[in-house]
Amino acid sequence: MGKFTGIMNPGWRLVIPIFQGYQKVDMRVKAVDVPDQEAITKDNISVRVNAVIYYKVVDAQKAIIEVEDYQYAVSQLAQTTMRNVTGEVNLDELLSRRDEIAEKIRLIVDKATDAWGIQVQSVELKDVTLPEEMKRVIGKQAEAEREKRAVIIKAEGEVVASENLAKAAQVLAATDGALHLRTLNTLNDLSSDQSNTVIFALPLEVLRAFEKMGKKEG
Repeated sequence: MGKFTGIMNPGWRLVIPIFQGYQKVDMRVKAVDVPDQEAITKDNISVRVNAVIYYKVVDAQKAIIEVEDYQYAVSQLAQTTMRNVTGEVNLDELLSRRDEIAEKIRLIVDKATDAWGIQVQSVELKDVTLPEEMKRVIGKQAEAEREKRAVIIKAEGEVVASENLAKAAQVLAATDGALHLRTLNTLNDLSSDQSNTVIFALPLEVLRAFEKMGKKEG
């Protein structure tokens, strides 16, 4: 007649119609999908976030007496908390620290539902949807970052190559005949491919010397 008398354990129980009633409470872990929520991050970017929350009833008496519909109440509380927490972080933090943000949501919801006999075991952020304009901006930013790294790597490679060339030049200059042997080795490498044409460029002074010698002999 509207008065709580106790919890019925599993087994046969006598319930007097009209005068008595009962309500079943599932004590297993429940997975509840939190629908997409529109939220604005701390840096004023609109996002859509959805999640899944895992909880179980640990006190059936509180779950029935303290709240009218504990399943609906947990879902609404999770939605509100998710929007509030999303508004406290920047977009970069939301994308890179999803586990920390999900744990923060879990702690807030778990603390609020203690009075209802509910224990929140886990919260997982499933998806963070960005506006199309923001996706293009992030794509351009990532491309610029890749180009920056490529330029830096190329510059570092040129520095190393120039240092090695300088060392090689010192070794060749310090050893008699080394430069001549290097020239012959290069010619040998070129001769392995018949499609190559080798042109010897003689200094102008050498040609003039031959010209003078020819005049003298004449």
